[in-house]
Amino acid sequence: MSKNIPSVDLSDFLSKDAKRKEKFVKEIGGAYEEIGFVSLKNHFLNDDLVNELYKEVKAFFGLSIEEKEKYEIEGLGGQRGYISFGKEHAKGKKEGDLKEFWHFGQEPEENANLTEEYPENVQVEELIDFNKTGMEAYRMIEKTGIYVLRALALYIGLEEHYFDHWASNGNSILRPIHYPPITEEPKGAVRAGAHGDINLITLLMGASSGGLQVLRKDGEWIDAIPAEDELVINVGDMLERLTNNKLKSTIHRVANPPKEQWGNPRYSIPFFLHPRSEMKLNCLEECIDEDNPKQYEDITAGEFLHQRLVEIGLIKEDKA
Repeated sequence: MSKNIPSVDLSDFLSKDAKRKEKFVKEIGGAYEEIGFVSLKNHFLNDDLVNELYKEVKAFFGLSIEEKEKYEIEGLGGQRGYISFGKEHAKGKKEGDLKEFWHFGQEPEENANLTEEYPENVQVEELIDFNKTGMEAYRMIEKTGIYVLRALALYIGLEEHYFDHWASNGNSILRPIHYPPITEEPKGAVRAGAHGDINLITLLMGASSGGLQVLRKDGEWIDAIPAEDELVINVGDMLERLTNNKLKSTIHRVANPPKEQWGNPRYSIPFFLHPRSEMKLNCLEECIDEDNPKQYEDITAGEFLHQRLVEIGLIKEDKA
């Protein structure tokens, strides 16, 4: 059994060669049925933009606690701006993860015809290029994600552009994360506890700095080790639900490093690709048959997201 996640090349899908395109569809679909993770080369993020984003992100997390906490805004359920150290925990775990992070959210097009209003992005006064760079990266990762969803639509047996409307102008989040150096023995806490993602797919920058582990079907944790310029892309719970468990949302974690590396910070930047909240996550007919009857109740993406944000502690349950 493989000790790493499969690597796929987006240029195969983008080529004018039907055989290469079909090869990509089969490779990524097969990987998502088997392990739920791939690493992807030749995406739309160029090296200059990646370097610029890391520079801005490190500068932000290097600000004083007082400066950062100005951007932690009550009432947003952690959906925009700064979320301080230890606030979020994995579902079913009480220890807060050893991380602080920032959220950039969707800035929809004027003609998006949304049924919901997204919160405004929070502007960082101290760093004039922080927001601009963050949103440039947001657009390029979102574009990459939409092409991945096109390949998956074909794999499932849907029309290629099935996801385009739902994913563009969707409620997606770009989350730069800072895992500070570990200064004392963590009591039950890890950099990010074992969890599945909520959304359709997650596209991750920065996994090459180590620590990301994926739970294989046989119960063994394996290290996800992409090449330096690859994004790690995994299936989230919404897509697993929509495809009636055909595509797998795999449990993963960010393990604490060996003790000799405790002094090193870690940065990673996941993009959680969410659809518009009114998208139905009802199991697709293409994924239901006698051997695999319908596994889930009907629900919308917005309802499912709310449910899960309560479970992970980012919003408080309404007590009627």
